[in-house]
Amino acid sequence: HLSPTRPVLVSESFSRSFLASTQAPSHNTSAMSVEAAKALAGAAAVNNHVSAATKVVGVGSGSTIVYAVQRLAERVKGEGLEVRCVPTSFQARQLILQHGLVLGDLEIEGKIDVTIDGCDEADRDLTLIKGGGGCQTQEKIVAEYSDTFIVIADYRKDSVKLGQAWKYIPIEVVPMAYRPVMARLGDQLGGRAELRMAKAKAGPVVTDNGNLIVDWYWDQGREMKWREVNTIIQCMAGVVETGLFVGMA
Repeated sequence: HLSPTRPVLVSESFSRSFLASTQAPSHNTSAMSVEAAKALAGAAAVNNHVSAATKVVGVGSGSTIVYAVQRLAERVKGEGLEVRCVPTSFQARQLILQHGLVLGDLEIEGKIDVTIDGCDEADRDLTLIKGGGGCQTQEKIVAEYSDTFIVIADYRKDSVKLGQAWKYIPIEVVPMAYRPVMARLGDQLGGRAELRMAKAKAGPVVTDNGNLIVDWYWDQGREMKWREVNTIIQCMAGVVETGLFVGMA
């Protein structure tokens, strides 16, 4: 049960955890209340999981992360924290630079103390869907090489099972393979796959890595074992990474 008043730690497994804003929806929920929920979640993640001992922070992508970066910058300035920030996308890199934070890199740092990121949906087992912004490959790499992985989300992203709030799995694919991958998804797993098209340019969305995004709309009436599904997709030639984060939060 999510409390309507404050962010709480919903679950913690080993050194990985999931943090959700717990502002409950109401009949007069507005865009402002959603933004307030994001701000609460972002600030709480930084306040609870970044300390003077934290030296390297992974910075996720998406709208909620803006608030986490704002709070991190406040604490760096106010408390003299010495942290280096590893971005998960071009957007994250720009946020780091705009807020005057020190830019880091996995090639230099090797590993990360804590990563703070968002998600598109999380089920009761803390299986996540990410990649609505097309950054799931870098996000998964940074999360995997972090001692602690914190996922922040407002109340809209919290579901009993995947599919209640988000209807597809984003998959990053090498351009030459997008058609056969789309066909194989249908043959092996059902549902339908669509090449994600850009809205402000002609043609498809191109990721930071120069690849394409295939959005797989799975059969909602079919019970999915997400760990198995993730492995099947990852093993398809041409697939770079999926937006399924299984057992990571």
